[in-house]
Amino acid sequence: MFGRKKSPLLGIDISSSVVKVLELHQKNGKYSVESYSVEPLPLNSVVEGRIENPDEVAGAIKRAVKRSSTKAKEAAVAVSANAAITKIISFPASLSEREMEEQIALEADNYIPYPLEEVRLDFEVLGASAADVDAVDVLLAASRTENVDARTEVLEKAGLIPKLVDVEAYTIENAFTLIAEQMPNNGQGLTVAIVDVGATVTTLHVLVDRKIVFTREQTFGGRMLTEDIERHYGMSYQEAGRAKKENNLPDDYAPKVLDPFKRSMVTTVTRALQFFFSASTQYQSIDHIILSGGCASIQGVDAMIEEETGTSTSIANPFSDMTLGSRIKIQALSNDAPSMMIACGLAMRSFD
Repeated sequence: MFGRKKSPLLGIDISSSVVKVLELHQKNGKYSVESYSVEPLPLNSVVEGRIENPDEVAGAIKRAVKRSSTKAKEAAVAVSANAAITKIISFPASLSEREMEEQIALEADNYIPYPLEEVRLDFEVLGASAADVDAVDVLLAASRTENVDARTEVLEKAGLIPKLVDVEAYTIENAFTLIAEQMPNNGQGLTVAIVDVGATVTTLHVLVDRKIVFTREQTFGGRMLTEDIERHYGMSYQEAGRAKKENNLPDDYAPKVLDPFKRSMVTTVTRALQFFFSASTQYQSIDHIILSGGCASIQGVDAMIEEETGTSTSIANPFSDMTLGSRIKIQALSNDAPSMMIACGLAMRSFD
């Protein structure tokens, strides 16, 4: 399920509102964006991470792949952190990979709260254990079979070959390595919060030394702004979404609708951080905040969060040091970059 493969992979991010497709190439250690596209999903095709209408999702993937003009057929997708169980466990360093696999098969039911026949699981050796010089730390990851199969089946329906299923939190961690290169000491020694504000869910990821230590989701997202526009101006949901995207709204939109949403977004971020601090005995400060997701590009919201939290805040752009293929429209990619972290982390798995 979480296996690695070096052949080119399309990163396919299936969110609640859109499908994102990304293909990266690598040469001399530098990445380039070869193909990408974003395709909207019909309302309620994906609800709380569950694929409710596989045909609509598969159709959107197929359209996105066609628009991207990619020739790649193998793809990687991810399940949400809430749909996965991850544990770090220690094993004797002397065990071979096969012996470790056998040991995990014997002990997995101690860590997974579901019957093993109902889950897909895999493991990865992280390295020497800090607690025991004769042991290695191993990351065990599992998700219910239905979560994994739902994603692989829509890829197959779209004419793709599913090669890898990851966990969204680890794709964010993977993509963060690109942003960390622009930070002091490449992000080492820093505690960084990545706040992903999507259509319906806001997810806080906290990374220390470039590794995820905390993830939490809460209900808040850009769909609420669309619904506010719908109510305030008496539009249909589709009309409101189109007007928001095209920035075609009356003069009172900013003070009456957008500004209150921005304040709610700031409150959501500060509360998420406060929850992290209350849940953590080890970490009580954040060195930097990165905004990602579709709402990250709302003008001025990064400055509002920086002022409210007293913490430097920036907008995610994993492509800032990449070259662009001839098919890529620079402005379109720049607009979509903050919401492409998961797709980017998945596409990077081609080069593990």
